[in-house]
This record gives sequence, structure tokens and C-alpha cells, in this order.
Amino acid sequence: MIFSHFKAERLEYEGNQDLHLFKWDVQQWIGNDENKLWLKTEGDYSSDQDIFGRADLQMLYSRNIDTFWDFQIGARRAFEPERTFDAVIGFQGLAPYFIEVDSAMFITQNGNVLGRLSLGYELLLTQRLILAPRIEVNVAAQDLQYRGVKAGITEFEAGMRLRYEIEREFAPYVGFDYVEEESLREHHHSVRGVVGFRVWY
Repeated sequence: MIFSHFKAERLEYEGNQDLHLFKWDVQQWIGNDENKLWLKTEGDYSSDQDIFGRADLQMLYSRNIDTFWDFQIGARRAFEPERTFDAVIGFQGLAPYFIEVDSAMFITQNGNVLGRLSLGYELLLTQRLILAPRIEVNVAAQDLQYRGVKAGITEFEAGMRLRYEIEREFAPYVGFDYVEEESLREHHHSVRGVVGFRVWY
């Protein structure tokens, strides 16, 4: 049988005195237990500067290779900061202690390698109140002058979100993020407040 699942993991405002961003992290899959087609999009929009800081769309074939683990391969269309096509190879699943893992390696048209790893966990305080810590790391194998990317860890994000499930499919949340960003031009870090909602069906 063919099934489908849509989840907007993050639809949120994130900011502090100097920064105001609207961010999204949305995924949709269709398929069966062994084979799926995934669509993933992630990015952010700065209302202060009226620009997108990062935005991309991935289309992936996903194959179940073990209990709770899928191997994924496909392509990514990056819209910002550069309009490029990248090949994608990754793994997605549930690690021991119920840690959600989403990892991907991006190979650019020039043969450069980038990577992204997201780790998440859910702690049930009550049946409806859930505390969700999250870490995301973006890395680059070498300097990319045309993207302003420096080799090593280009972005590190660690945060916590407390959500209340009004319904299982809809949950507003509040939280915070600590973010470090490294580029060829600058390095900066900040703490940001977060408010948003999670929805799935």
C-alpha cells in the first residue's frame, strides 16, 4: 500500500534585538515501508533586510535498509545564497535512546563537499507538554569563495523548544537557539528567542 505523510517540523519566528528571521523546516514523503519519495525544504527569511538567508529544496529516493533507518539519495536545488544544483547522499532514522537523526552530504557541481547533521529528541513532560532539544551542524570540506563558505564548521545551532499539543497534529511552541556562524568574511554568535508551531498530517 502507498502512504503519505506531511510534517512542518518548524514554522517559526526567531530573533533578538539585532535579528528577526522567519524559518521553516518542512518534509513530505509518499511511498511504502521500503521505498519512499521525499521532499524536504529548509530556509530562513530576514524581515529586516527583505532577503532569504538560506533556502533549498531536496528531492530524494529513500530506501529502508534497517529497522528505523533509511538510506537516501537524490538532488538539492539551492535557491539562496546561490542558485545551484547539488547531489545528495544521506541517512535518516532513529538512533538508540530515541534520538532522531537526519544527515546529508551535498556534492556541488564543482565537486565540492558540504554536509548537514540534525539531531533531535523529545522528552514527554506530560501527555501534551513536550520538551524538544535540537542540534544542527553544517560543515564544508574546503573554502568555497563563490559561496563565502569557510572550511570546517560553517554553522552550529543548538536549541530547546517547549511545545503544547493542542491536538497531536498541531502544537505551538516557544524556545531559544544558540547559533554560531563562520564564513570567509566574519564569525559571529547569538542567542535568539523562538516562537512557532509544528503541524503534521
